[in-house]
Amino acid sequence: MENMQTIRILAVDDHEMTTLGYKYILEDSEFENFNVKVEIAKSYDIGKEKIEFSSRSLRYDIILLDIQLFPPQSKDPRSGVDLGVLARQLVPGSKLVFMSSFSDNYRINNIFKTVDPEGYMVKSEIDELSLKAMVETVIDRPPYYTAGALAAMRRKMSNDIALDDQDLKILYHLSLGVNTRDIAPLIASTNTTVEARKRQLKSIFGVKNGNDLALMEEARKRGFL
Repeated sequence: MENMQTIRILAVDDHEMTTLGYKYILEDSEFENFNVKVEIAKSYDIGKEKIEFSSRSLRYDIILLDIQLFPPQSKDPRSGVDLGVLARQLVPGSKLVFMSSFSDNYRINNIFKTVDPEGYMVKSEIDELSLKAMVETVIDRPPYYTAGALAAMRRKMSNDIALDDQDLKILYHLSLGVNTRDIAPLIASTNTTVEARKRQLKSIFGVKNGNDLALMEEARKRGFL
């Protein structure tokens, strides 16, 4: 028992009770070939510091990342995705797992495109058993997804419509209730271009004469939201 390998995990979440929960569950769990040691970071900046330090010392075996690391009202655009990109650059040997309440297709598929993590767990689906299974799977035979994450990926893969990043961003912001005229600055575009792309999207999804709600409903059915 004394010679067992220790798997080092960093858990980053702005809700400290969440990371403490991960720590207590995983450090108390029994694994066949290793022990687990969990460090916690309760903010973006602390997580960034720990990732940077690990690149100069002993890297973490697994890094658990929440997506939203600032209060909803905060104007700070940084997120756990940015930490994932940083970790890929500095500690490519560390396995990355996102632990988030977000289960929409846009966010999940964007994260896989940007970071390509070894796992994604929807928080509402996390329990003691799934946490343990995640660690075992990610260490030996990644990836690991909870049911909600896997369903989102499958919905995206099951359609034959190809949209570029700008189209996806327009759909995403519309789904959040952002007015069309306010989307342009969010995606570094113009109002004319956004309007033209929205008309094209309605045509692609077969709701040419429908309103924005009809477009959102069809986009969700096909796994884009």
